[in-house]
Amino acid sequence: MKQYDVIIVGAGAAGLMCAAQASQRGRKVLVLDKAIKAGKKILISGGGKCNFTNLYIEPEAYISNNTHFCKSALSRYTQWDFIALLESHHLRWTEKTLGQLFCDQKSGAVLRMLLDECQQVDMMLACDISQVAFESDYVVQTNQGDFQTQALVIATGGPSIPKMGASDFGLQIAKQFGLKFVGFKPALVPLTFHQHDINSYFKDLSGLSLDAVVACNGASFREALLITHRGLSGPAILQISSYWNKGDAIEINLLPDLDASEYLLNKQQSRGKAELKTILAEFFPKRLAERLANTLSAKALADITLGEIKQHDLKAFGYRLNHWLLVPSGTEGLRTAEVCTGGVNTDELSSKTLESNKQSGLYFIGETVDVTGWLGGYNFQWAWSSGWAAGQVV
Repeated sequence: MKQYDVIIVGAGAAGLMCAAQASQRGRKVLVLDKAIKAGKKILISGGGKCNFTNLYIEPEAYISNNTHFCKSALSRYTQWDFIALLESHHLRWTEKTLGQLFCDQKSGAVLRMLLDECQQVDMMLACDISQVAFESDYVVQTNQGDFQTQALVIATGGPSIPKMGASDFGLQIAKQFGLKFVGFKPALVPLTFHQHDINSYFKDLSGLSLDAVVACNGASFREALLITHRGLSGPAILQISSYWNKGDAIEINLLPDLDASEYLLNKQQSRGKAELKTILAEFFPKRLAERLANTLSAKALADITLGEIKQHDLKAFGYRLNHWLLVPSGTEGLRTAEVCTGGVNTDELSSKTLESNKQSGLYFIGETVDVTGWLGGYNFQWAWSSGWAAGQVV
């Protein structure tokens, strides 16, 4: 049976970072992955351009049962450290909206960089693990042989995008060794709606996008909102989906720069002969303007002039534009979710090393841990930081 100092299960962002760090400390490292290619999620990230981190990394951008847990790793391996690594490999980057950083040479270049950093690492792909056993050491039994180690790192991520081989393997290992965990739930995912809501609000408007603030459970995001044939998507919706729970309403502010009631009452005085849909078309595509005017009030108002609409009806309609409450029926699920919330309970792990507090030599990093970032490079940074932190000690 072949012996390694460190075995890492998962050849994604966190696993490769951990492997690189450990091997550069002189440790003998083996990486196992059931996929036929390393870093498959890296390759598709950011539409193939790899949104590898964010300029504005802060603990508040992460969801966890313990919001302090991520602070140690994020402060010791920062976005600037990863930028420096990129630049040391002569890769360039571009900042886009809200601090999002993309690699100019695209995702494949970031993956090649990580693999170059892992030159001293043994890697076995298309490797199926049948059992993980522990006596004095860990024994990992696979279809390519059995391997032994004192340090086992689980970096298998969450179950989002299952067609790429994603699974809840990490939680299976946590359960095997008696560690508490939070069940995985799709996050950064489009929201779906009941058919009567789709028929009322969204039918034939698929593809329209607008700037909005979307809020739920104390969180709010101002970004683009996109109407789809199943409901709502776009960055604002993906962000809020991480905070949404079944049965919750989301609140949409369609005119975040205006008090819509006050604006419409003023327009009623200055442009009383204009139809409501005409006024709304100054802010929204015409089809959406007409739909809102006909559905956000108790009666259809689109073709009625402002002067003919009662003040309290106009005021109520304006309020709805700023405070539109909708109850999603669900999400598009793991198939399209970019990540999952949940994972190994952070109370079970050291925030400095990511090692289990009760099972010596067992580590969990990346998305397998109950730490989930916002859209925009935050989850990659958690992968780099947690992988780096474990890589210093395994």
